[in-house]
Amino acid sequence: MKARSDNVTGALLMMGSMVAFTVNDVFLKALAGQIPLFQVLFLRGALTTVMVGVIAWRMGVLRLRLSRRDTGRVAIRIVAEIGAAYFFLTALFNMPIANVTAILQAIPLTITLAAAVVFGDAIGWRRLLAILVGFAGVLLIVRPGAEDFTIYSFYVLAAVGFVTLRDLITRRLSREVPSMLVTFITSASIMVAYGLAMLGGEWVTVDLRAGGLVLGASVMAVGGYLTSIMVMRVGEVSFIAPFRYTGLIWALLLGWLVFGEWPAPVTLAGAAIVVGSGMFTLYREAKLGRKRRFSPVPRPR
Repeated sequence: MKARSDNVTGALLMMGSMVAFTVNDVFLKALAGQIPLFQVLFLRGALTTVMVGVIAWRMGVLRLRLSRRDTGRVAIRIVAEIGAAYFFLTALFNMPIANVTAILQAIPLTITLAAAVVFGDAIGWRRLLAILVGFAGVLLIVRPGAEDFTIYSFYVLAAVGFVTLRDLITRRLSREVPSMLVTFITSASIMVAYGLAMLGGEWVTVDLRAGGLVLGASVMAVGGYLTSIMVMRVGEVSFIAPFRYTGLIWALLLGWLVFGEWPAPVTLAGAAIVVGSGMFTLYREAKLGRKRRFSPVPRPR
């Protein structure tokens, strides 16, 4: 009975994490056309850095020092996060939120394939076939050459690539490195990077609406990250992991309610293929007993 209770708790935490990240995306998308991209990233970075910094300080991890090897890996991870944030948010400002979220569902597939190529992880023909089918689903969503094709679909794919790099590097960090310390360093680096990037641009006055949206996005981003960490501590991964795909349901619902967006049938079909492939891959990895150090919610922050 206890194991079942832990699984339910883990599933609820995973779904809560998905809600938080999706609401974060909605808040950010609502800023499109009002606040410049770099300013949005700087403001959200500043707020999340303060929030995460307080949590990291309370945990006592700010006093820890990284080894030279881990410092280099964290630096690469920061570059990946900065790239992912730029491409993801640019696409989010210019595409339906459900389309962006659907393409992001391919991240578990790209991580599995990249780990096999880079680290030599064993990958059977079943998972390889599932990955190929999932990539075919991504093509249905992107549809190069179609009348409604947008170049920003490739921006989402670039974000997928950066997130994959980020998680591969995360896997190489020493186990002694606290997740919250890495998150604080990354958040502060994003704040600084986009603060410098916006120096040559125009600063737009932040009104009450925009300020509320940025604050809400920051709270949701931190909340999503914290619940994703809590997920790792309860229940069975094989039971909990598939609930990450509930994020697509929330993206469909909120995209329709808030922005009046609804994907084309072929996009929904592609999303179903990607999700199905991802769930099969997760099932096979759980069956084989593989344990990775990837984030349970591998997405841009």
